[in-house]
Amino acid sequence: NAHPKNKTGKKVVEQKLEHAQKTGVLSLREHRLDELPAAVYSITTLTTLDLSKNNLKAIGSQLAALAKLKTLNLQENQIRAGGIVAVSKLTKLQKLDCGGNRLGKPLAAEPGKPAARPDPLPASLPATLKQLSLDRNSLIQVPRPVVSASLKKLEKLDLSHNQLAAIPQEIRNLVSLTELILDSNMITSLPSSIGALSKLKTLSLKGNHISVRSTHFSASNPQPLPATLFSATPLIDLNLHGNPMTSTQLNEFDGYPKFLERREKVKTKDLYGGAMTSLDVCGLK
Repeated sequence: NAHPKNKTGKKVVEQKLEHAQKTGVLSLREHRLDELPAAVYSITTLTTLDLSKNNLKAIGSQLAALAKLKTLNLQENQIRAGGIVAVSKLTKLQKLDCGGNRLGKPLAAEPGKPAARPDPLPASLPATLKQLSLDRNSLIQVPRPVVSASLKKLEKLDLSHNQLAAIPQEIRNLVSLTELILDSNMITSLPSSIGALSKLKTLSLKGNHISVRSTHFSASNPQPLPATLFSATPLIDLNLHGNPMTSTQLNEFDGYPKFLERREKVKTKDLYGGAMTSLDVCGLK
C-alpha cells in the first residue's frame, strides 16, 4: 500500500501536497511510503523534497518532471543500486542526501551464481551538486560518477560508514571540495592527488586503518597521508581518531609542520578556532 498506515495518513498527505503547490517545499518524512504518491510528480514547482525514513526501493523516472528541485533527501530508505537513475535529470539539484540506503549492496543471486553488484548510481550526477551524502550504503568502492570532472561545484562529500578501502586518484576532479567525510571505512592511505584539492579545509578519517610501519618514508614505505595534503591544500581540520597510529608518528610526516603553522594562524585569527589547540593532534594520542 502506497499510503501511510496511520489513520490520518491519506488526508495528511493530501493537505501537504496542496500546501506544497504554494510553497515549493514538501516533506513526507516517516510516512511509511513504499512508493511515491503519483501526485508528487505533478508539483513541478517543488524546490525541496524530503522523503527520508520511508520504505522506498527506487525513485520513479517521473522524478525528472521536478525540474526546479534543488534539495532531495532520500535518507534512510531501502533504495538499491540503480534506484536513483532519475536524479541525473535534475539539472538544478544542489543537495542530494542518500545516506542509509542499500546502493552498494549486491543483489540477491540465483543459486550457484555470484551476487551481482550493479552500478549504485546513474552514469552521471547533476553538475549543479554542492552537497552529496552517500554514507551507510555498503559501498565497496567510490562510484565513478562521484569523482567525475563534471562535479566542479561539489563542496561537501560524505562517504562515511561504508566499506571503502581506497580513494581514487580522480578525487582531484572535485575542485570546489571544502569538506570530505570518510569516517568508518577501511582506508589505509590517501592518493597523492588529494593535494590538488585547493579548497579542502575539513577532512575526517575517524575509525579507518591508517597506520605507519616506520616514519622513514620511501618508495617501498610511502607516507599514508601525502605531504601535499598538508602543504598544498588549505586543510585546517583533520580528524584521525581511532586509526592505529600515534601523534608522535604524525609529527614526523612530511608537510605536517606546515599544516600546524596554518592551523595556528587560523586559531589566532578566528575566535571559533580557540577550540583547536595544538595539543589536540588530530584526535590521536
